[in-house]
Amino acid sequence: MSLKGKRVIVTGAASGIGRATLLKVAALGARVAAFDVNDAEARRVVDEVTGAGGDCRYWHVDVVNEDEVRTTVDEASAWLGGAADVLLHLAGILKGARVDLATFPEATWDDVIDVNLKGSFLVSKHVAPAMQQAGAGVIVLTASGAGVTGGSSSYAYGSSKGGVHGLAMVLRANLAPYGVRVHDICPGNVVTPMKVSVIEKTLIDTGDQAAYEAEMAGLVRPEGIANVMAWLASDEAADVTGTIFTR
Repeated sequence: MSLKGKRVIVTGAASGIGRATLLKVAALGARVAAFDVNDAEARRVVDEVTGAGGDCRYWHVDVVNEDEVRTTVDEASAWLGGAADVLLHLAGILKGARVDLATFPEATWDDVIDVNLKGSFLVSKHVAPAMQQAGAGVIVLTASGAGVTGGSSSYAYGSSKGGVHGLAMVLRANLAPYGVRVHDICPGNVVTPMKVSVIEKTLIDTGDQAAYEAEMAGLVRPEGIANVMAWLASDEAADVTGTIFTR
């Protein structure tokens, strides 16, 4: 599999699945624009890519700020040498894990819905038109089993990911006539800072060491999800459609 010549945007590139995906697609030859808000970690992974001979540049962008998204997509497209061929949107947050509904803060709800759902909408909104004009492209959004096939530790997170799944279905139907392939990927339980922090908080709250160890043992590596993301970005996945579930 090769991504040589592909112009790719990866959001949430500083850590977790986004970081693993950035490393993977760059290693396969893509020119990659990396988006995140964690400047230190993002620059570290970009330095790793360029140090290995890859082609990558970082932009600080808050995906809930439309002006930032619009400007950054334009700047990244100019650097890439044209409109992105692929958007791999992995920016997301998890807040409010195991908080009761009656005490769930509205501010937490707003934060999670904004980043996970509104962010997916805004990035897609400003990447898709150039793909439509080109008559080709791939967009992969990150949903989850949470809110799609089951529940979640957080009311806001499960709701946001269910919304991302719905957004992907609408995008798929509307962009397919223009040759743009849209997927949402639903990872399972993955070793990411976000997931591990929830498990560790549960251990602090419950003191259940056995449950903690069992849950940690069941996590899968982000590199496995990155392999799927890279494959979806490739021409080898041209005949694949719909939602992709992973362990």
